Amino acid sequence: MSPRSASVNEELRRRSRERLLYAAVELVGEHGYEATTLGDIADRAGSARGLVSYYFPGKRQLVQSAVHRLMHRTLEEALEREPRTDDGRERMARAIDAILGLAHDRPVLMRQHMAGLLQGEGFVQCPEQRRLSELLGQTIARYGSGNVPSDYPMLRALLMGAVYSALVPGVPMPIPVLRTELFERYGLDWELGVPPESAARAGAPDPDLSRFFATDDRSTLPPISPPTPGSSADDRPTEPSDA
Repeated sequence: MSPRSASVNEELRRRSRERLLYAAVELVGEHGYEATTLGDIADRAGSARGLVSYYFPGKRQLVQSAVHRLMHRTLEEALEREPRTDDGRERMARAIDAILGLAHDRPVLMRQHMAGLLQGEGFVQCPEQRRLSELLGQTIARYGSGNVPSDYPMLRALLMGAVYSALVPGVPMPIPVLRTELFERYGLDWELGVPPESAARAGAPDPDLSRFFATDDRSTLPPISPPTPGSSADDRPTEPSDA
């Protein structure tokens, strides 16, 4: 059997990482962080367990990257939905509604995410987190900020605080109240974005998040296998802990 080409190996790595991100979002959303193991995630993704450590140092980094992917793709989808607009106030409203919508639609996942951010590692610097930062920075710039380096961290802090307030067990704040506070701070009309009572927000959240994770068809490429003795430097590391 001839060896796989570099391009095929690269595509295999990309798809494998995407499947792990998707599986992490699904499982943590279903069972919570503590009840989900790296082995569970690898099994759901259809990947060898030894591959997880090739992409992520540990479970917390994997889950945080997965949630940041969900956040940035949800935000991206909201900003670019029809009718598309360059109006800075409308885009700010859509951004606020997208993040608050995740707190409403994915409370278990987002609560676990917020708890993870308070751990010693804090933000995981990964492509997903950087893309989320870029989108929020572009949003505050189109809104008309004269000082994006200062105004972006404040927007991020306000959104994080709103999500935390909406998800505190026992004393959650209603999302419409949090939305009102954010909209008043940025001088936005209530009708902008996707108001909580609008038809666009009606019904149960879409359980299928696959559109946010470019896993493609698993059958078109061969699976990646754990490394064998004497394998090349491009092969994968040994199996990590299942905890």
